[in-house]
Amino acid sequence: MHVADHPYRSAPDHTSWRRAVARPQAADVDPVVKLNVAIDETTKVATAGSCFAQHIARYLKLSGFDYYVVEPGHPVLPESVRLANNYGLFSARYGNIYTARQLLQLFQRAYGEFEPVEDCWKMGQDVFLDPFRPTAQPGGFVSEKEMRLDREQHLAAVRQMFETLDVFVFTLGLTECWVSAYDGAVFPICPGVEGGEFEEGRHLFVNETVDDVVNEMSAFLMHLARLNPQARVILTVSPVPLAATARRDQHVLTATTYSKSVLRVAAETLVSRFRHVEYFPSYEIITGAFSRGAYYADDLRNVLEDGVSHVMRLFMRHATGHPSPEPRGRSMQAATPSQDIQQLAAKLVQVECDEAALDPE
Repeated sequence: MHVADHPYRSAPDHTSWRRAVARPQAADVDPVVKLNVAIDETTKVATAGSCFAQHIARYLKLSGFDYYVVEPGHPVLPESVRLANNYGLFSARYGNIYTARQLLQLFQRAYGEFEPVEDCWKMGQDVFLDPFRPTAQPGGFVSEKEMRLDREQHLAAVRQMFETLDVFVFTLGLTECWVSAYDGAVFPICPGVEGGEFEEGRHLFVNETVDDVVNEMSAFLMHLARLNPQARVILTVSPVPLAATARRDQHVLTATTYSKSVLRVAAETLVSRFRHVEYFPSYEIITGAFSRGAYYADDLRNVLEDGVSHVMRLFMRHATGHPSPEPRGRSMQAATPSQDIQQLAAKLVQVECDEAALDPE
């Protein structure tokens, strides 16, 4: 019997679910078909985004690559003190940037294009918070003047980062956000959760659409390209589900599916429109059916170290040409004080994710 030829017959293995997903061992699944970014030890790699982005920074730093930090904290301070004060989690001390709107407004604030009306939260006689990074300074600032001086040098560091980075890795985290009714300024978390006072009518809930994310990210990408024409951008989508949704008409599971679907479609659209933008499938690696849920902790939100290791093994292989899952010079086990690396990874995400505060125990 003659077997007709068709395009699927000669398709490569990575196009077949059976050959690329169902048949290989979970640790061998590699959904990266191409990544047109080359990172070496001299490439300045900056990171921002949701809490999952912190893992990329951690691996790059421990692997001997140039994890680019422009706001490292005072050099006389011990590293433990700087980490406790959120220096080095990202390239600058902006904390988690969950939404595209938050990233765009960070750029606009850094370059004096946007000055929000609600720009200081007084929480007590000697406690002041920056509404746009309320957890950056544990315990808050002792005065409004100190907060504003720290913000000034922070935004100067952000400008330095955008102007001098080589590769910018941004992890899209959420579509749900809270904004000021005065001017649309977006907060990293709902006012009243980690600071400030929530006021109905003054603080508005927004759940972004694909068009919203694409338009905001496009504006940012064009700003960055004009400022730093050689910069490359790698987009990822966080695999961490919503801790809670503000939508009373939605189950948190369907709200999560909406949010991640919007972000994934937006990322694909941006890659098709901008030649300096790439997508890395960390979301697919963690959530893919091939792992059978094994990459999530018991709370079904936090990502275990096995999952992070799979993501970063592929990132390092395709972006750096370095295939080893272990950072150069020392193992992950030796680089951390904990003997239980999975417990440590879960703990890191819980401590450093502002969003977790939306659903307290």
